[in-house]
Amino acid sequence: MSDPGPSTRTSDSERDRVARLLQEHFAQGRLDHEEFTERLGQAYKAKTTDDLARVTADLPERDVADTRHTGGFETSVAAPPLRLRDPALMVPWWLYGGVNILCFTIWLILYLTTDASYPWFLWVLAPWGILMLVVTFGVLAAQKGGQDSEQG
Repeated sequence: MSDPGPSTRTSDSERDRVARLLQEHFAQGRLDHEEFTERLGQAYKAKTTDDLARVTADLPERDVADTRHTGGFETSVAAPPLRLRDPALMVPWWLYGGVNILCFTIWLILYLTTDASYPWFLWVLAPWGILMLVVTFGVLAAQKGGQDSEQG
């Protein structure tokens, strides 16, 4: 596509595009607040494409080209996949184990010192264990499904 001549009038969408570019350069630290607001005002007052080009003339073009190809300024950062040894999964499992060891120890002391024999600690162990398994497998399956859709 050929570049329009300096006398070509600019549109609101072109002004908005330059404003977004200025915001990106401001966010990256290339412009201070005063210079950003001054250039933003110039961009919205621009009547021709040449006026818009002067607003961004000294800013690097490489970042501008990269943002055009991605379709915007949002950057997606993929979270690293959780593994079974990841602290996000291990901490709840350690808590589960610790609480159940404590409950079993209390039950064992009561069993050995009194005539109470009902294994009440299983009411903590079983439901919480089932919930932990469902959550763990759900998280791992969701991440595996997300990785498959990103690759496909």
